[in-house]
Amino acid sequence: MADFACPNIGSFWRKHVLRCLLATAAMVPLAQTAPARAQIGSARYSSIIVEASGGDVLEEVNADQPRHPASLTKLMTLYLTFEALRDRRIALDQAVPVSAHAASMEPTKLGLMPGTRLTVEQAILGLVTKSANDAASALGELLGGTEDRFGQMMTLRARALGMSHSTFLNASGLPNPDQWTTARDLAILSRRLINDFPGYYRYFSTPSFAWHRQVIFNHDNLLRTYPGADGLKTGYTEASGHNLVTSAVRGGVRLIGVVLGAATNPERDIHMASLLDHGFEQMDVPISRKPAQMASRMTLISTAHAAEVPRPTRAHAANWTVQVGTFSSEAAARNAANAARREAEAGEARVEAVKLRGKTVWRAKVVGLTTSDAQDACSGRRKGTCTMMKAGARQVASR
Repeated sequence: MADFACPNIGSFWRKHVLRCLLATAAMVPLAQTAPARAQIGSARYSSIIVEASGGDVLEEVNADQPRHPASLTKLMTLYLTFEALRDRRIALDQAVPVSAHAASMEPTKLGLMPGTRLTVEQAILGLVTKSANDAASALGELLGGTEDRFGQMMTLRARALGMSHSTFLNASGLPNPDQWTTARDLAILSRRLINDFPGYYRYFSTPSFAWHRQVIFNHDNLLRTYPGADGLKTGYTEASGHNLVTSAVRGGVRLIGVVLGAATNPERDIHMASLLDHGFEQMDVPISRKPAQMASRMTLISTAHAAEVPRPTRAHAANWTVQVGTFSSEAAARNAANAARREAEAGEARVEAVKLRGKTVWRAKVVGLTTSDAQDACSGRRKGTCTMMKAGARQVASR
């Protein structure tokens, strides 16, 4: 069984200790069913819960320890984008050129081609829903001239906002050993996004939007499962683990939560919900288990052609596998499997050797996915090259 030891909580009150023990017990089912990779309480785990209006910290663990931000970097990209919109240096309907550099970004991505264009608003929606790296890079080049220059702008602005432990080197959060942030800095940034740009903050609650011939759904599960949640962002790399920044409103109180370094999306989401519940409890806000239907969650962003297409009920059982191709070399298969895993931000990449007409070939797969994770893993791939298979059933779908 994985060790879910509570983090060092120092001078936390006795009830915090009790809560930590209860949270540990609640995580046991995950430990029994998942590999021993769970990160809650591990060396790379960080979290913080902040009351949004005044900035009071309700709870924190390792909040000032440096962490790789992964796609949470895009929160800084969006802050600079919203600032440029506010100052009328750019417009929502302005065309964003796509360079070869931007188009070359690794997944997740919209699949932008060099020489094409998308609007600023489409790029924003690509970031908040699919966490599109190509769209982030294109925005960075629009605002900074080059992505390297934009990284410098991001860092300077972050320091001005009080994010004293953050250094940004690209617009997307793709792996860079010198790109760092902390849970506290991300909470500061989230507060500023909410308070400085209330009109643009609504984008973070976009459930889906139509991009060419596909509907792209938001990666943030808590928008659908946690009452009152209305943003902000997910993030994942191998180095960072599964990260989440969430804001939720109940009883007129808004909280911001940051969880860094979880092992899986379900672990991350369950832990965030627990931390937010406890934060609202500290603020004497009743915990409601009824689904919230906030106006901002139900609003159609018409100018961006946002699609209010009902998403199929997300199956919490991670019993889907996707096969993303058969390759003549093991290295090529592993690269394809890892790329699909990054698209899904979940599951486990696997390579399987098989005999085909007397020759050994390798199949690239990602296992342990929910329905929507499997759809994400296949997103952007040509029809017929990605097959979704449900364990214990004959349900197979090709993309």
